[in-house]
Parts: sequence; C-alpha cells; structure tokens
Amino acid sequence: MSEIQRFDVGARMSEMAVHNGVAYLAGQVAPDGSQDIKGQTAQVLAAIDALLARAGTDKSRILRAQIFLKDLAEFADMNSVWEAWVVPGHTPPRATVKADLARPEWKIEIVVTAAV
Repeated sequence: MSEIQRFDVGARMSEMAVHNGVAYLAGQVAPDGSQDIKGQTAQVLAAIDALLARAGTDKSRILRAQIFLKDLAEFADMNSVWEAWVVPGHTPPRATVKADLARPEWKIEIVVTAAV
C-alpha cells in the first residue's frame, strides 16, 4: 500500500492529504471574513498556493477546482481575481455553485485537487 500523507490534522479534518501523486485540499476560506469578495478570493487563493507548495506542487498542476459562492451576483468580481491568479494554458476544469457557507461572513470557499 502506498502511504497517505496528511497535513494540519485536526479532530474533524485535515487541510490536505497527498496520495499516489495527488494532493487533495480541504475547502479553503478567508481568514478575514470582513473583506469583500475580491479580498476573500485573494486570501483563499493564497492559502491554496501555500498548501500546494507544502506538497511540492503548484497551481499549474491543479486537476480540478470547485468554487462555492454565497452570492452569485459576485461571480464576475471573483472571476477577475481567479483569472489573474491562474496560469494561462493551465486553467483547470472548474465548477462554481451558489452555497450557504458554514459561517455568515464567508463569501467563498474553494476546493482543489492537484497533481504532485
């Protein structure tokens, strides 16, 4: 059996697991929920960058992304930050859905899976 490596293991969840050359990230949310959608999106993408770096990979190797938005009216503003962040020619398959998030101040949550 191949080893599963877990990062930031807690009682409820781990922030990331790596297995067979794939990094699976937990949903990332903004630590500062007082910011607007652009600020929260930037915070989430920075957290994703940091976790991927710990696994020895980066955003150019994302296999898929799932984006959960509290308000679809903020879709264009979120996309402006996303499009500045992704690597041209390496944009991953993606889904974006409206969702009630676990805390009222959160506007966005992003889950990614990436090749290591």
